[in-house]
Amino acid sequence: MKDEVCIRVRGLERSFGSLHVLRGVDFDVRVGELVALYGPSGSGKTTLINLIGALDRPDSGSIEVLGQDIVRLSDGRRARLRRKQIGFIFQGSTLLPTYSALENIDLALRLPRLGYFERRRRSRAALAAVGLGAWADHMPEELSGGQQQRIAIARALALQSRLILADEPTSGVDIATTRRMLTLFHGIAAAEETTFVIVTHDPLVVEFVDTVYDLLDGKVIKRLAAPETEAVQQRSEACLE
Repeated sequence: MKDEVCIRVRGLERSFGSLHVLRGVDFDVRVGELVALYGPSGSGKTTLINLIGALDRPDSGSIEVLGQDIVRLSDGRRARLRRKQIGFIFQGSTLLPTYSALENIDLALRLPRLGYFERRRRSRAALAAVGLGAWADHMPEELSGGQQQRIAIARALALQSRLILADEPTSGVDIATTRRMLTLFHGIAAAEETTFVIVTHDPLVVEFVDTVYDLLDGKVIKRLAAPETEAVQQRSEACLE
């Protein structure tokens, strides 16, 4: 399944008035791959991830997600795809202030109509996965910004979606938490063949993902792996002797 394509984008164009944000974007993402869409603010990263997540429609081009041409789907079928197959981690935690951490996750699991006990099992497991099992009954105002973001990540993980789209998930999170979060993503991708597409301008994220696409002038350019330095090559050669 690892060679199966999860996302296929061809000739994608998106403009807002006279502003051309995406200009003929082409790229593929494989099942179980961690991909970073890297670029500065205003480069079109969020626009692209909204199109992939069926939250917006392009002016032209095609987008296949999990074998479905989402551009041609009706609004109802696009909504069902989002509800059952795609998890979202937004830049802000978007937690409801009157619900506890556990209840915020449980609420998201009601959309696919899961039973009470399954919702609670998944919610608690997701909180434990992000290191916040002991904070289940705390309200958002009692949590730091980084903890709130980790609750939002747990909410997406609890849905057990085949594709997770994350918009700046490390924003406001310290380095140690960022490393733990990305290691968790890798583990889930390997175990569940979940695909992650991460919008970021955080260089640390780039170190953890499988593939990096840079957004420049409305285009998506695949970043080549950095060549080994001479010192690294010498150490490698020494190990082979």
